[in-house]
Amino acid sequence: MKRSDLTEKILDIKREQGWSWSHIVAQIGGMSEVLIVGALLGQMKLTKPQCEAAAALFGLSEAEKRMLNEVPMRGSPMPPTDPLIYRLYELVMINGPAWKALIEEEFGDGIMSAIDFDMEMERLPDPKGDRVKLTMSGKFLPYRYYGATGNAQALGYKEE
Repeated sequence: MKRSDLTEKILDIKREQGWSWSHIVAQIGGMSEVLIVGALLGQMKLTKPQCEAAAALFGLSEAEKRMLNEVPMRGSPMPPTDPLIYRLYELVMINGPAWKALIEEEFGDGIMSAIDFDMEMERLPDPKGDRVKLTMSGKFLPYRYYGATGNAQALGYKEE
């Protein structure tokens, strides 16, 4: 079985049972809803206790349960074709250079981690149409300046 086949099986069961993602996340627990849903969609991995809960919930085989604990091949073809995912990609394409400049000015020469990272999604009621609020928080990781000796700065933290 391929990981994509397991994802389709999980989605079929979700659909047949009429379950919401909130229901599924509550049954599995232990992580952010974004990570649990991402794992069930094949982009993340679950811990062994979460795999047990998912296997019980979805009636998965031992091999399918173990597959949920494997590190997946992450990502999808670029640019994305799904309109919602494309709009998120568009946000980064258009605002990314400004975010980069502002992060570097505040923190220094480095990146925001996508590994040591938290993300939350929230619905904000609005009379003109509800809004989606995404909150991302990633650890700042400074670039290491290899070969730095003496008084030379070894890491890309902002210089005061």
